[in-house]
Amino acid sequence: MKSRQFGRTQWSVSEIGFGAWAIGGTWGEVTEADAKGAVHAALDAGMTFIDTADVYGDGRSEKIIREVLKERGGTRPMVATKAGRRLPTQAVEGYTRENLEGWIDRSLTNLGVDTLDLVQLHCPPTDLYYRPEIFELMEGFVETGKIRHYGVSVEKIEEGLKAIEYPNVVSVQIIYNIFRQRPADLFFREAKAKNVAVIVRVPLSSGMLTGKMTAKTAFAADDHRTFNRKGEAFDMGETFSGVPYDIGLEAVERLRPLVPGGATMAQFALRWILMQDAVTVIIPGAKNKTQAEDNAAASDLAPIPAEVMAEVRKVYDDLVKPHVHQRW
Repeated sequence: MKSRQFGRTQWSVSEIGFGAWAIGGTWGEVTEADAKGAVHAALDAGMTFIDTADVYGDGRSEKIIREVLKERGGTRPMVATKAGRRLPTQAVEGYTRENLEGWIDRSLTNLGVDTLDLVQLHCPPTDLYYRPEIFELMEGFVETGKIRHYGVSVEKIEEGLKAIEYPNVVSVQIIYNIFRQRPADLFFREAKAKNVAVIVRVPLSSGMLTGKMTAKTAFAADDHRTFNRKGEAFDMGETFSGVPYDIGLEAVERLRPLVPGGATMAQFALRWILMQDAVTVIIPGAKNKTQAEDNAAASDLAPIPAEVMAEVRKVYDDLVKPHVHQRW
């Protein structure tokens, strides 16, 4: 497993990390045994970065991570969590010192630590990025030792560009994948210039880029791929990257011949992201041991040839771009 420097921090992290949303909830049922097996497998494969959030299973994800790390002992991976989505309604006014401290304290308890490695504001309203006093509050939590660093998780390019104007924002988490290519146009260049770590989420477009879905694929009622396709529960860009399901399936069939022998489409999609040196770490989810191991193996794939990268871009331009490019 190859590593990359995590922006301006002291950490070097595996270029593929573990996204812990699925082991928390809203991805269908995942047993505790499978969830713990996935985390163990990820760490055994050399992953040194775990991303979670306080709302994933209402703390279930954080608690499972705590239990696995306690079982293993030894050197801990970097564990990033998020705060802000516990608000009943997203509003900048909810990001008070009292609320932020409450969320941070809850994550400290769930993860069983005295200091959180990284706390990311969890896709807050766009207006928040224009409120320096909220970033000053995060500075205060660094000074008191509750958190080591802070960053943001964004929906829009605009939000990421604004966030990195704050000098102590060490990371930006953003959606980037074969179906969401706009971050590479400007944001990556600016983040790299300011030595800001880039955490890539939704790398497999909610599983669409595994190549395993069909028009008949059914998802559980509690799976966001059932209930959030039009943004009913949260931003629709989090579900299949905001791409209409039928368009995604069509694009996958165009991509299939480009996958090299011996690799899965999921591994190819992850390796495509790693072609960007501005990317620090990718956080694909895994619901079991096998998925975690398969994700880790993408780090070993050879670089993708320029002509194949061009073909991937053509699929995006022809089918996907009109649905997503200017929206986020």
